[in-house]
Amino acid sequence: MASTINQLTAIKVQKIKQPGYHADGGGLWLQVTQAGGKSWIFTYSLRGRAREMGLGSATRVTLAEARGERDKCNRLLRDHIDPIEDRKRRRNEAALADTKSVTFAQAAAAYIATHRAGLKSAKHAKQWTATIATYAEPRLGRLNVADIDTGLISQVLEPIWTTKTETAGRVRGRIESILDWARVKGYCTGENPARWRGNLDKLFPKQSKVRKVKHHAAMPYDSLPAFMQKLRQQNSSSARCLEFCILTAARTGEVLMARPSEIADGVWTVPGERMKGGQTHRVPLSKRAIEVASEGSDSFLFPSRYHPDKPLSSMTMLMLLKCMGHDDVTVHGFRSAFKDWCRDRTRFDNYVVEAALAHTSGDKVERAYARSDVLAKRAQLMDAWSKFCATPPVKRAGKVVPMRSAS
Repeated sequence: MASTINQLTAIKVQKIKQPGYHADGGGLWLQVTQAGGKSWIFTYSLRGRAREMGLGSATRVTLAEARGERDKCNRLLRDHIDPIEDRKRRRNEAALADTKSVTFAQAAAAYIATHRAGLKSAKHAKQWTATIATYAEPRLGRLNVADIDTGLISQVLEPIWTTKTETAGRVRGRIESILDWARVKGYCTGENPARWRGNLDKLFPKQSKVRKVKHHAAMPYDSLPAFMQKLRQQNSSSARCLEFCILTAARTGEVLMARPSEIADGVWTVPGERMKGGQTHRVPLSKRAIEVASEGSDSFLFPSRYHPDKPLSSMTMLMLLKCMGHDDVTVHGFRSAFKDWCRDRTRFDNYVVEAALAHTSGDKVERAYARSDVLAKRAQLMDAWSKFCATPPVKRAGKVVPMRSAS
């Protein structure tokens, strides 16, 4: 370890003139510019992303101080905390601590930075920022959190309460969380004006707990064999991607981001970060699905035609369906067709079908004991599904009679 860390000395730092990066070890570098300026840089990688963090000018930060910052950063990384994001959070909190009055915009930024790691995904964090910026900050952003009352919250929610019901509920809940944070930090006192029970529920009609669900338009499974015949005649990456979606009964996003490295021994392993439930999901592949997957590139199974290093766009499959005369169905709808086929035409147990669809079923206790993903049974199911999709419909007296699938 001694040969790879603390390679520099204070005298070396003063004497080094050659432009470039000079390693001290442990991710700490002395950067020398063409003009002779010197600064400290900490490099690291977290969740597959390489980052550089400036630690200050070498004329203001000593070698010992830079090493101290490096060690702090490495301790954060051991806990899977991004040092740059942690520094942003600390600066936001310091800025808030320096003032007795905090605006809602400042409180929102600090709350999101503090709770970013606890949010479901980066996309979820962006949604938080976007909804607050769009609906709350135009009215509340410049106001001190201590001055926000129920009347002001009502002004934010009234325009969208009945027209954008789901969004309005999320906005209210997020404002409530931000103001709760501000109250705990001591920037405001009293009851939270965005609280629902005993407060806003007296001013707004209750949003129905049961919202109308708009199901994805699905093709009847009896029509699938004929459709698959036409689909396999299409010579395009979008056609192969759609076929793979159908054969695996997987969600669109899971398939679009699929990589060849995720397939081994006839099983496609989808990382948890791409799954709706956040858990790694194994998909047994039928013979035809393996053939389709073998046509992919080195980067993605289904790369973009114009950007091979990027995945195919979901719009290409929708355009393909439209060109084939099926603009009345969605890609996701083929999962519904698979479910209907399983229920009507096979004798596979429902828990096997639900596992194939990566659905979470049962209560917490039941899931705790359901450790197996019934891969062997699902392999039989997906083989039967592939066989059904490839079986031409039998025509009798001008009438199409679908073939019954084996279970």
